[in-house]
Parts: sequence; C-alpha cells; structure tokens
Amino acid sequence: MSGPEVKKHRAKFKKGRINRNSKVTKTKINHLKLSVDCESNEISRLIEKCINASVEENCKFSDFPLSKKTLQGLTQSQYKIPTAIQRESILPALQGKDILATAKTGSGKTLAFLIPIFEKLYVNQWTRLDGLGALIITPTRELALQIFETVAKIGKHHDFTTGLIIGGQNLKFEKSRLHQLNIIICTPGRVLQHMDQNPLFDSTNLKILVLDEADRCLDMGFEVTMNSIIENLPVERQTLLFSATQTKSVKDLARLNLQNPVYIAPHEKEQYTTPHRLQQNYVVIEQKNKLTMLWSFLRAHAKQKVIIFFATCKQVKFFYEIFRKLRPSALLLPLYGGMNQEKRNKIYTEFCARSNVCLMATDIASRGLDFPKVNWVVQLDCPEDAIQYIHRAGRAARLNTSGESLLVLIPQEENGMIEQLQKSKVPISKIHIDEKQLFSPLVKIQSFLAQSPELKESAKRAFVAYVKSVALMKDKSVFKVSNLDMEAYARSLGLLVTPRVRFLSKIGAAPKNVHTDLKVTVAEDDVDSSGDELFTVKCSGIPVVEEKTTSPLIKGTKKKITKVKLMKKASVTNKKIVFDDSGHETELKHDEVYDIEKARVELMLGDAEDKERYKALKKAKRVAQKEKLKRKSEEHDEVESVDHFDSGNEQSVDLNWLPDPDKIYVNHSSSGSVVDHKVPKVAVKVTKKRRTVNVSDITLNEAERLAMDLLQ
Repeated sequence: MSGPEVKKHRAKFKKGRINRNSKVTKTKINHLKLSVDCESNEISRLIEKCINASVEENCKFSDFPLSKKTLQGLTQSQYKIPTAIQRESILPALQGKDILATAKTGSGKTLAFLIPIFEKLYVNQWTRLDGLGALIITPTRELALQIFETVAKIGKHHDFTTGLIIGGQNLKFEKSRLHQLNIIICTPGRVLQHMDQNPLFDSTNLKILVLDEADRCLDMGFEVTMNSIIENLPVERQTLLFSATQTKSVKDLARLNLQNPVYIAPHEKEQYTTPHRLQQNYVVIEQKNKLTMLWSFLRAHAKQKVIIFFATCKQVKFFYEIFRKLRPSALLLPLYGGMNQEKRNKIYTEFCARSNVCLMATDIASRGLDFPKVNWVVQLDCPEDAIQYIHRAGRAARLNTSGESLLVLIPQEENGMIEQLQKSKVPISKIHIDEKQLFSPLVKIQSFLAQSPELKESAKRAFVAYVKSVALMKDKSVFKVSNLDMEAYARSLGLLVTPRVRFLSKIGAAPKNVHTDLKVTVAEDDVDSSGDELFTVKCSGIPVVEEKTTSPLIKGTKKKITKVKLMKKASVTNKKIVFDDSGHETELKHDEVYDIEKARVELMLGDAEDKERYKALKKAKRVAQKEKLKRKSEEHDEVESVDHFDSGNEQSVDLNWLPDPDKIYVNHSSSGSVVDHKVPKVAVKVTKKRRTVNVSDITLNEAERLAMDLLQ
C-alpha cells in the first residue's frame, strides 16, 4: 500500500474508528507498515542504482533500474528487449536529464518516454492529491488516443490516474475531473483551452513535459498555441522531445528552456533514414491519369492493407464517395480532420483490426500512428517536403516488419522532389506502369456525377481544394500551379466544365489552358447572290469590340481584363441610333437626345407620387375595414339585447292586437243581431330574429296559437 493510505488508516486509528484490540486491524496495519517499508526500500535502491547504472548493447528491460510494477506491466505486454532508441534514452531520462531524441518511424519511441514518466512519479510517491505530474502533448488526436491505450496497458499496476484531453469530447466532463489527473495526454488546442477557462487546472507541481512529434508541435501551425502553453508551465521541469525528424532550431530549444539536453539519434550514422525493410518506389504520370491509376491499383491489391494519402480533406471525401459507388472489392475507410471525433476513433480502430482494407486519409494519419501490418502506403499527392514523405512512408514496415511505399508524382514535381529525398538519405527508385493493366472508370464517374448534384459539387470542391493546396506550397521548385493542366484534371474527375478558382486571381497565377481574352470568329461561308458578302459574327452573345480592347492587360496597370470587364467596357449606354428609309444611320437632333439625368429626376418624382398614392389607398382601406367591423359589432349587440321573455322591453313582441277576454264583440247585420267572436281586421307586424310576419284576417284561436308560438 502507498504512504498516504497508511497515513489515512493511522488517522482512523487515532480517532477510534478502528478497534485497537481487533486482530484483523492489527494485521492490516502491520501489513501496511511492511508494504510502506518495502516501497521505501525499493525507491532508495532505484535511486542508487540509477546514479551508477550503465546499459550494455544487448540488455533487457530488467537490466534497467525500474520498479516492479513497471517491469510487471512490460512483461505482461510482451516487451522484453528494448529497441535502440529505448536503450539510449531511458537511462538519461531516469537520471533527470532533458532529452532531444530522434529515431526512425516504428522504432518504439512511445515506450522511451512513458517508462521514465512512470518511474519519475513512482520515486516521488505521487498520489491524486499531488495533482498533475506529467504532461504529454501530441499534434493529432489519434496519436493521443494511441498513447493513452499504451499507458493503460503498461502502467496498469501503478496507482496513477491518467486522462485523455482532446478535441471533440465532452468539455464539462473533462473540467470536473481535471484536478484529479496525474498524467494528461492531450493536443495543444484542447489543453490551452483548459488553461484559459478551467480554474481547476493546476500545473505548478509538474515534473516532466513530453512533446511527441516535437517538430510538428513546434512548427508554424502550433507556434502561438505552444508559446501560450509553455508560459503557463513551471520553469523547473524535465523536458523530453521525441520525433522521427527532430528539430535542431536554437529558437525552438530556447522556447522550451532546455537545460543541457542530451541529443540521441541512434540511426543518424546509418546509411538510410527510413526502415531498411521498407521498399520505396515512385512513378511519374500526368495529373489527369491519377484517378485511373489509383482505381487500377486498388483492383490489383484488393486483399491487402493499404493507406492512401491525399493533400486535402475534400479530396478524401470525394474519392471515398465516388470509389464507394464504384464498389471495389476492398473495404474503404475515410479519415480526415473535419470528421466527428467518435467516428474518427471508430474508423481508426476498425482499420487496425482488419487485414484487407483501404484507408483514405490526409496527413493527420501520417505521424506516430502505429497501424499494424500495413502492406502499402500510396502517396497520391506529392508531400510538402522530404520530412513529410518520411512520416507518411513510415506507416508501413514498423518494428521489423516489411512494407512497400509508392510515391505518385507529376512531371513538374519529379526533379525537385527526388533531389530532396536523396539529400535526406531516402532510397527510392523509379518504376513504370504497364498501360495494359490500367482500367479507366471515367464513364461511370461521369454518369454518377450527372445523377447526383451533391456528388458533382463534391468533385468541384475537391478540384478547387487541390489547386489551392498546390498554390500555397512554399517550395515553388516542386509545386507550380501555373503548369497544371486544369481542364484535363477536371475531366479526369468527371467534370465537363472546369470550375473557376477565384483564389488564383488574388495571387496572380495564370493556370495552363485558361484564356482571358475574347476570340471573335467571322464566318464567310454565306455569299449573297448579288455578290455582297454576308458576314456572321460568332461570339456567344459578347459584343464585338475593337482590337485594342482585346489586350489581356489594361494599359498602365498589371491587372488582366476578364470577359465580364470586357463586356462592360464594350457595352455603350444612353445611345440612340436612328436609321433612315435607305438604312443609313442619321444624326439625332439635340432635342431628340435622351437626357438621362432628366429621366432620373422624373422617375424619382413618379416614385414619390406612387408611394403617396399607395399610402392613401392603404389608409382608406384600413378606415373602411374599421367601420365595417364597428357596424358588425353594433348589430351583434342589438340582437343579443333582445329578450323575448321580457314584456317590458320595447323590442319585445307587441300583443296589443290580441282581443280582450273581458269584452264581447257583436256583429250587427241586417238579418238580426248575431254575436260573432271575430277579431277585427288588423295588420300585425311581428319581429323575430330579423324576420317580418304579416298577420291579417285571423280568428281568435289562430291568434292565440300564434302568440304561444312566438312566446316559445
């Protein structure tokens, strides 16, 4: 058990929480005391052995001054004999020295800095209460994930807490647990975000800083971020730099505040800088034939594990989509920077587990990743420099395994790139492709693009992204955007029309086979019977201009005239042409000339009058609508106020016309006096729910029934 656990049990013992007379408690305390004493003795032994240790060429991990927990993890993971970089860098790192190490790809650099981290924290008896003890910074998320898995495998017997801090993960979850971590594996942007926003991030006790792929972490892409991170770290610390192509810049080393660093390069004196079991070749083809070559290559190597590197993310996306529709026999997987982190992790794991699969990736997969048993690495687009080529090709032939690398170049890139590779001691030979084995899927690709507008837009974006990447490359002896055959490259992607690259107009590049001047052709085929020639101008709707205006440059400037500018310049506004009866042009009188300023004023006045008239119409319409609503509401109130059961209401039913039951009406006729109970002829107007009823010549009984109906 560790020292803090013993202190914890002793505190409980003093407070009386543990029964002093218990035999189990006494045995446990004695066991804790014994384990602490053994751990202290082991730490003392390791410190003494580390000072006087010396490593022979044929040694094992057990010959190093390592703790039992570390050796146990190495043994269970089948690590017995250290590699050259591990043999030369572990002991100086254990002695507390700063390390500047470089080695070939796949030589085991990860263990070379993980073992010193475990031992450093173990000797200092590091616990969760001590906070952050080691910080490992990597340029890519996949590499950070790979290191995290190695830490979990090698250091599982230690009591250190390890955290993976990369982009694309839950930020709140990381913030709440960051103060409990002893070892943090991170990318530069994410850890800087925690330094700025998370008050729980504390690096005051940091003992060791590791930069994996240090040259990439310190280059221009991460320069500002790394400067901010280094400012937040303590000055007194141990720093380890590891990479396959190490930086020797005094400026970079000064930024990291290295104290007498030990430079380790076990392969520096070797003949080649790449693994000796890696067979490297290159082929020179035209840009328009790249897609055909790649499709033929995948058909010929369907049962092998292949990585294909592209220059941009949009190229990876398009090639993955179009090749998936073509249905090759091998499984296709894309890996680029714009993907969801969960999906990236899934693709990375799946590619490592399979044996016949093709990974289409950008340079995020070129550094540090340990893909097992990769047969082929194809660099379809030329790398930025020899360093980038070494990292790409190093994904194959790792840890004494064999592999092959193929570099695809276009004619303009061959001389400059091959010269760089020879200076970097890279053995590479030229091969030729048998044209009989090439199978072009261009017809199918054009069909797919015609059926899918989304796929067509993806092809356009891939085209533009590649042209931009070539234009932005620093080495102009290799990358010349002006020599690219734009039209042929667009046709090879299935595009019938070459997309416009606005980026080129800003940098002043003139791509091949792109014309900015107008061409006017005259057809002299048709001749009139009278002998007069009939000329037809064919210019696709563009007006004919004089020969002076077709110059590609504006006089006195360096700007080129585009077709749109020429059309605007050729078009004449405010011009009226009048012809006489014979068809000749006549001059206009002064009063017939169209005054554009006068017309503009008239249009403005007319516009103002239209606005006022429109406002008046809208206002009248609103007033009429309000009056209509008001009348409706009044009529509704009148109808609702009628109470047919209220006899005192003026609008109730008038019953005065009914006969009085106390009176007897007598009709005196000439034949005699006869009593007749008839109601005199009256006209009654009854209103019920806006309906009018005329009553005349009705009897008493009928009148009573009518009254009862109205009352009901």
